[in-house]
Amino acid sequence: MAATQDYTKMMQDALGAFPVDMTAAQDAYKNYAAFGEKVSKVVLEAADKSTEISTKWTKDTLAQLGNVAAVKEDAADYSKAVTDFASTSAEQVAESFAAYAEIAKKVQMETVELMLAAGKDLQEDVSAAAKKATVEVSKAAKKATAK
Repeated sequence: MAATQDYTKMMQDALGAFPVDMTAAQDAYKNYAAFGEKVSKVVLEAADKSTEISTKWTKDTLAQLGNVAAVKEDAADYSKAVTDFASTSAEQVAESFAAYAEIAKKVQMETVELMLAAGKDLQEDVSAAAKKATVEVSKAAKKATAK
């Protein structure tokens, strides 16, 4: 009777001939974490500036409402106060939206810069990993054929 071949030993030998270098995966993780940190910084700065704009807008609106709610001597003064409030509110809307647009523009530009830099880094990493893998596979193939 023929002996059964030990496939476990054969697979271990085959996998041992092609060692895996985990430094590429570790470097990729570190690069991804650094990218995440940079993107988070951009987002948090934008959120902070947006909050400042919203807070200022709210405080200004409340201050103006105080003028509208104040007691007036003449009935026409109430209508003037409301008209002034509406006019000032419209100006604040335009100013606030312009400020929000500037924040969005800055976030967009910084994000594009980060994405381009990340793409360049990724391309360099992939190229280096491919070269390294080619060398290692060639060595392992020569070693396997030499046996």
